[in-house]
Amino acid sequence: MKYINHSDKLKKILNAITAENLSIILDFDKTITSAKSPDSWDVTALLLNESCKEKLNQIYTFYAPKELDYTLKYSEKNEFMIEWYAKCMDLYYNCGLTKQKLEKAVEISSLDFRKGAKEFLQRSCTKNIPVIILSAGIGNVIKEFLKSNNCLHENIYIVSNFIEFNSDGTMKKFDNSKMIHTLNKTLKNHLPEDWGKKLTSRKYKLLVGDLCEDENMVPKEDWANTVKVGMLNANIEENLLIYRKIFDIVLTETDANFENWGW
Repeated sequence: MKYINHSDKLKKILNAITAENLSIILDFDKTITSAKSPDSWDVTALLLNESCKEKLNQIYTFYAPKELDYTLKYSEKNEFMIEWYAKCMDLYYNCGLTKQKLEKAVEISSLDFRKGAKEFLQRSCTKNIPVIILSAGIGNVIKEFLKSNNCLHENIYIVSNFIEFNSDGTMKKFDNSKMIHTLNKTLKNHLPEDWGKKLTSRKYKLLVGDLCEDENMVPKEDWANTVKVGMLNANIEENLLIYRKIFDIVLTETDANFENWGW
């Protein structure tokens, strides 16, 4: 289904948008990739031993429902997200993740584009529209996936959690104080100055994400000139009203794709 909200705002922006005055901000996991695709954290763990995978699954089982629980206070959810992400990153390190394992994991994974997303990225490149992929996932996976699909275009900048490796390919311990997670991923906090200037020079923005918190990728003062699109993948009945309050367009089920977007 496709739900259109804030129609007056949408009409005003869509009549004014051009390739020259637009920038695009996208989430990655379950946004560029399909709702059934594994996320970049799962892919990173693909070639770790079974004991590590089981521990990661236990962590996921406890924390994942909290990410989708919109009854939690911000402070509570923030603490849970910090704990969740740090535990996963520390486990990668302790389980001996290497650069070679990560790259091979991306190659053999079932990561898959959401319908129309690959073509959407190509059109954005052709029209020279800046695209920021702002993800609380694993940047190495995102980069390798786009590269292997000939989608790492020069107009794309990735802001995410990049794991660093030693010269022998072993993982360096991640500085968890620099972790990008669901509640702190914003252009304001993480975008380098040169790309910040590119976006400042463009009045309008298109934001696409799959969680309510994704609206904060763009600063609140820019929301009036931002088309916010929400891909609602799960708990549709419970969360539809919340998503409709936040996003200008909510896409669910078969309509949650990048086809027929007008450029």
